[in-house]
Amino acid sequence: MTTDPRPTEGLHPDHPDLDRLDPLRLVQAFADDQRWAVEAVRAAAPALARVVAAALPRLERGGRLVYVGAGTSGRLGVLDATELTPTFSWPPERAVPLIAGGERAVRQAVEGAEDRAGAGAGDVRAAGAGPDDVLIAVAASGTTPYVLGAVAAARDLGALTVGMANNPNTPLLAAAEHAVLLDTGPEVISGSTRLKAGTAQKIALNTLSSALMVRLGKVYGNLMVDVRATNAKLEARAVRLTRHATGAGEAQAREALTAASGRVKTAVVMLRLGVDAGEAEARLAAAGGHARIALGEG
Repeated sequence: MTTDPRPTEGLHPDHPDLDRLDPLRLVQAFADDQRWAVEAVRAAAPALARVVAAALPRLERGGRLVYVGAGTSGRLGVLDATELTPTFSWPPERAVPLIAGGERAVRQAVEGAEDRAGAGAGDVRAAGAGPDDVLIAVAASGTTPYVLGAVAAARDLGALTVGMANNPNTPLLAAAEHAVLLDTGPEVISGSTRLKAGTAQKIALNTLSSALMVRLGKVYGNLMVDVRATNAKLEARAVRLTRHATGAGEAQAREALTAASGRVKTAVVMLRLGVDAGEAEARLAAAGGHARIALGEG
């Protein structure tokens, strides 16, 4: 039998009799193996930090986050892009998920879609990628043609390119300007990269996008102050965040949030500085959206 050199395709040495395990030991085997995902992201922290530093100026100029992937990796990109809007009020048009096979591939496999490098390049061009954009390309194997085509096109268009892969020394890591290796090794179920390889990708994407949002002023302290109250759950959360940041009572916090059209950050500046919503918005705009600067805290 030919051996695939990619670690994610290797045979896990600890579980040759996985199908013989009782339910408890089976669950424990999966859960224990997932811990390697966290370790892989921890090892990649310096690389992720470099991405944050390189991406920040582009996003401050109005650039977009463009996610590219196929299969599980593509779906994780769609998830991360989608969650930025309700969590950080990031404009949806500035988080662009591209997945091999298009939207249909989110719910079902589109056979052969990941094998077309030209499709990846075409999707990036169709998205209008440019010099202020940040392309985050994810592929467990590091060899997916769709993703490699997307990276090549993005570089030609001047976008910053980030490659995340779970195998070392792969074409994706060589093709992107910033390489992020998530070295998770063989899977409990051989080759099923939806397991700890996918978990590491999810953690890395969460970490990267959340760090960028913090640096862009979407967080005050560790409070999610750029959330907008658009449903009952978020309204209650907005009140709690506003009260925690200002020490205001519930009625005062609700009044400020109403005047601020549900914007927590605006309500915090209003209550802390004793100004109206218009003045709070003006101060935030002058501070580039950073609540701490608007409050004169440096």
